[in-house]
Amino acid sequence: MTVQDLASVGLRPVKAIVIGASAGGVEALLAIFADLQPGYRLPIIVVLHLPDDRRSLLASVFARRLSMPVKEVDDKEPIVPGTLYFAAPGYHVSVEHDYSFSLSREERVHYSRPSIDYLFESAADVYQDALAAILLTGANQDGAQGLDTVKQLGGLTVVQDPAQAWVPTMPLAALERCQPDAILPLEGIARLLVELERIECH
Repeated sequence: MTVQDLASVGLRPVKAIVIGASAGGVEALLAIFADLQPGYRLPIIVVLHLPDDRRSLLASVFARRLSMPVKEVDDKEPIVPGTLYFAAPGYHVSVEHDYSFSLSREERVHYSRPSIDYLFESAADVYQDALAAILLTGANQDGAQGLDTVKQLGGLTVVQDPAQAWVPTMPLAALERCQPDAILPLEGIARLLVELERIECH
């Protein structure tokens, strides 16, 4: 396993970005979104494992820190470019073929609902090679299968450097399952998000 420089990653245009994280995820997300500028044009969809029993404040916390629209996913709503979406506690999030969201209360995956695998696999089915999937710090296996699916369908796959992750279990599980396009530190992932938008918009 080698941690890459962003210049060595074969970037290509994408239509959407999906991100999964668990333990340590809030801090990691704040770090990778730090360089996003007003008018960022790609949709970003995030599953961060949270307890079911209380309302999530993620959208309001990130809305105060970022210059792009931030909201919690609503059932059946269309995916709007330039928006950051967070999955709500207690619901799996799927991407539908009409580029809308679907919420469900199906069984937990790796003890988690929302599940990263659920989001990644459905988004990969819809966006195919026009998807970027990023897996960050976390304490279980969720996301490994989904990242592998994204890779098999031609999408761009990125894993946080496990040596830097607050909890490396999730990145390591993904690396056991597939060889992603890039293994990057958080600052590299932050630059990647900026570059993906620059490529898409030229």
